[in-house]
Amino acid sequence: MNTLYQITDLLSEDDKREFVVQLRKKNRRGDVKNIELFKLINQGITKELDVLLYGTASKNAYHALSKRLHDSLIDFIATQNFQGETSDELEILKLLLASRIFFEHKQYKLGHKTLSKAEKKALQLDLYAILTEIYHTKIQFAHTQTNLDIEELIAVSQQNLAHFQLEQRLNMAYATIKSKLRLGSPQSINQVITQAFSDFELKLDQSLSFKSIFQLMSTAFSAASMQSDFHQIAPFMEDLYAIVHKKDAPEKKYLYYQIEIEHLMATMHFRNRNFGLSMKFSQQMEALMLRNNRAYFNRFQEKLVLLKALNFNYTGDPNQAITLLNAYPNDSLDVILTKIMLLFQQGSHSDAYQIVKQLSHSDRWYEKKAGWIWVLKKNIIEILLLIELNRLELVLARMKSFERRFFKRLSQENETRVVQFMKLVSYAYEYPSEIQTDDFKEKVEDSFTWKEASQEDVFVMSFYAWLKSKMERNPLYDTTLQLVAMR
Repeated sequence: MNTLYQITDLLSEDDKREFVVQLRKKNRRGDVKNIELFKLINQGITKELDVLLYGTASKNAYHALSKRLHDSLIDFIATQNFQGETSDELEILKLLLASRIFFEHKQYKLGHKTLSKAEKKALQLDLYAILTEIYHTKIQFAHTQTNLDIEELIAVSQQNLAHFQLEQRLNMAYATIKSKLRLGSPQSINQVITQAFSDFELKLDQSLSFKSIFQLMSTAFSAASMQSDFHQIAPFMEDLYAIVHKKDAPEKKYLYYQIEIEHLMATMHFRNRNFGLSMKFSQQMEALMLRNNRAYFNRFQEKLVLLKALNFNYTGDPNQAITLLNAYPNDSLDVILTKIMLLFQQGSHSDAYQIVKQLSHSDRWYEKKAGWIWVLKKNIIEILLLIELNRLELVLARMKSFERRFFKRLSQENETRVVQFMKLVSYAYEYPSEIQTDDFKEKVEDSFTWKEASQEDVFVMSFYAWLKSKMERNPLYDTTLQLVAMR
């Protein structure tokens, strides 16, 4: 039942209507029980479904029906996504499959022509895994092409296999790094990465592809996000960035990864409160987005808008930041949450809360769309807004819900500072008269393990700024800028 609800929750309203249409087409003899069950689940009804469907307890019939509905939902989601998939990888796989069909029907000339087209596209994207299958097919049918240099083909195939094996070792290293950091390794991020590279015989040098460098930077960035510690990865990211600039490669072929790398550098410097450097990398990112006839502009526009807005906000120009976010034309959960945060910092609590109320989906839905950290931030800022609006009945309910849903996971992921922060928020709301006392200030200082001011994450400081503004009776935005300027 829980699985059916989770799958249904992923579908848009249009998808749900289309799914019901497909069920009607497939149903025989007027059997509509699967449609009835789907509609009940969509309404959030989870208890005594067999009685509602059959008029009496019918566990066996219900389980058989729910299994059929589950399989139909899986088939629908897979088919819908396959039909809408237009990625380069899929196009190459289609060409590879077509070439094999041609070979099976002894249409050798057409098969080799189609296979060569697939090879050319795969080489442009460094798709070594797919190229392995392409070369396997080429060698398998090499005897059907008289002018083929078999020795050259074998050499190219072996070279690709070496690239593929390197990529595999990199993937294993990434998985090891993520696993160790998620489990709370006592080693630093750099130590974990260095050990993984040693274990899988990898080197940080120009032999790494643009894709591999991006993946490694992304892995380090994800690890830093988990620990809210971007200061630690800065030297490592700079070393990788230096490798990128030493590489001599066709710009057009690797433009996508170059933009991604500039974005990671800009975001890393922003989180470390180096706003000047963040702006510099943002500008470099935008310049790359304009190249090749703006081929990747739309894909990266949201990331660029967010970076610009955040840098404007934390360098004293919140109005420009909010204007930029308002002008962004597409729906974006990250843009929405950032706008809420900026309005909150400006004291526009009612405006911010009106946007929060428009986020009507479940947290589970938002987690699938935007990630757990997004859901966590959304819940924290909603509680702070309710406190500012003095909505007593909602604050208490949200605080209990937050503790029940997040405290255990936060503790497991070593995010104890968030737990302590929310406990202090709850205490401050229940005992507002004590916020300006020395005892409360001491309680706050004792509750956190602080990094050096120069190493603290900008978002960690931003949340703490709310407490500090209450203790000192100063405007939140002024307090926030004072904190992030500390070195």
